[in-house]
Amino acid sequence: MWAILSGIEGNLAAYNAVLEDIKRQKMSIEDLYILGDLIAANPESEKVVQRIRFPDTNELQPQVCLGWWEEQCLILHGLSATAEPTELLEKYGPDTVKKLWESISLETAQWLRSLNFGFVELDCLLIHGSSISVSEELTLKTPPWQMLERLQRMEVNTLFCGRSGQVFEYHLQGGSIVSSVTTLEGQNRANTSTDLSKRVIGVGNVGGTPGFATYTLFNPNNNQIQFQTVHYS
Repeated sequence: MWAILSGIEGNLAAYNAVLEDIKRQKMSIEDLYILGDLIAANPESEKVVQRIRFPDTNELQPQVCLGWWEEQCLILHGLSATAEPTELLEKYGPDTVKKLWESISLETAQWLRSLNFGFVELDCLLIHGSSISVSEELTLKTPPWQMLERLQRMEVNTLFCGRSGQVFEYHLQGGSIVSSVTTLEGQNRANTSTDLSKRVIGVGNVGGTPGFATYTLFNPNNNQIQFQTVHYS
């Protein structure tokens, strides 16, 4: 079984509650994935990063990928090709920019810089946003053609994502995309890709709502999904 979470957002109590819930599962959890947003403009973000980097004895070592908050942090510390935190300013304002700057040390930012964009395991893509950006939110309202295109970019059948913070299972049946390329000679070359069954899974959010965390369990042997809800104080 895989445990897949996202959106801890510097909430150490929520993360610890989810870890305890994982330990209580009847089936053995072999892999733990954190799909970004382990930090936020939260003073406990440093503690969360340390908890993830150095798990307790007999705990799984999480596999972590880059999220939206991590990308904003890298911009602030001058560790990104993007010069200004435009998205962060537009979404939350200058006070949050200041809080994020104060919440994360340069040493931690450098570690965040080492994170992968995502993971491809078996026929699954595990990623924060989508195969094109950490900022893109995939939800139940996302058009089928867009979902299919994001899956086909990585040639996978299942995409796990955390950007929206929602838990959902989105099925695609019998979808196809027709693409064409015009050569210098003016010739059109068309290519049609057809897929019988693919899906996108929203894995939930651990730390965004105090006292209430959601995450996902996945059995790669039978492709079964189980959404978990954890209440904590």
